[in-house]
Amino acid sequence: MILESNFAKFLQEIRLQENHREALQTGHNTLRDRLRADQDLKSVIVSDFLQGSYRRDTSVRPHGDARADVDIVVVTNLKERKVGGDGGYTPAQAINIFKPFVEKHYKGKYRIQGRSIGIELSYVELDLVITSAPTEAQARFLASEAVTTNFNLSDAPDWRLHEAWLSPDKRTSAALSKLYEAERGEEWKMEPLRIPDRDANIWEDTHPLEQIRWTRDKNSRCNKHFVNVVKAIKWWRLEKHPEPERPKGFPLERLVGECCPDNIGSVAEGIKKTLTEIVLKYREDVDNGRNPVLPDYGVPSHDVFARITVEDFAKFFEQTENAALLAAQAYESTDPAESGKLWQKLLGDKFPKPSNGGGKTSGGFTERIAPTIPGSTRFA
Repeated sequence: MILESNFAKFLQEIRLQENHREALQTGHNTLRDRLRADQDLKSVIVSDFLQGSYRRDTSVRPHGDARADVDIVVVTNLKERKVGGDGGYTPAQAINIFKPFVEKHYKGKYRIQGRSIGIELSYVELDLVITSAPTEAQARFLASEAVTTNFNLSDAPDWRLHEAWLSPDKRTSAALSKLYEAERGEEWKMEPLRIPDRDANIWEDTHPLEQIRWTRDKNSRCNKHFVNVVKAIKWWRLEKHPEPERPKGFPLERLVGECCPDNIGSVAEGIKKTLTEIVLKYREDVDNGRNPVLPDYGVPSHDVFARITVEDFAKFFEQTENAALLAAQAYESTDPAESGKLWQKLLGDKFPKPSNGGGKTSGGFTERIAPTIPGSTRFA
């Protein structure tokens, strides 16, 4: 059963809570204000914006002792040093330009990472991602409200990469014509940005804005259920299978995006069909000792699964096989109490048990993808 009211309560429990959102907003607003006010960096910074799961509205509440986290992209005008060249900045040199800033404001609380600067505060974790100089045309787009907005896809579901788009807190009756223009106009065709990799001493493509746009469009094609399917499956991993650590974060979200069908009618249907598709689609890869290849949105040469070991994916696949069977049983059960119990077994105690009755039956046939569980009523 799809148990809509139970899933609504479950999603309310696992999404970022108000205190988490306040902590994130305080953390990233303070950091961005300090960056914009810094006299040494003022001539270097072109724009800054939020990226990651918080911006895409696919993040879940921190699990255990973890803190909420948010990624901030800082677009600079720093030219890259080409291979064999002697001008421009190496990845390490570009990141080092920001060291006096973090030393001044976050002394003892930051660490220089391979591709970013991590900042750990008592209430939030920030990831500062620096990019090299974009083209002049792209720089104008990157400084626009559509890019720099503080609102995520949940707060501003009509978000579009268009110069006329305005954040909800800046909309007035006089601005309605601009919103109409943003809704009907063609979106910008943004190019990938380039981030430094200190360890490899190279600059690499990344396209966070295309990730946001793809998520928005997929969520629309899934009747607004896609981001909640992502949250539910992320929570299943945190709650039931913290090991192996990977896939997690964006690679896991990318996998869900690959396997969740369009036009789903509920979160329950999305979970069940996504887990089933993972098993059907990647069994051959696991049997042959290899991983899926999942190109990044906007940067098809970048495989987001490249850092996941074959052993970790095989273990994850085994966990997914069992979860897919459990989700199918929960979805197809016509008894609310039994269905709720099965969903709770899959998703953990944040999923409430139904008191009695209610819910909608799904009907339909589920393709068998895993061995029968002894004692299962469906396969008896």
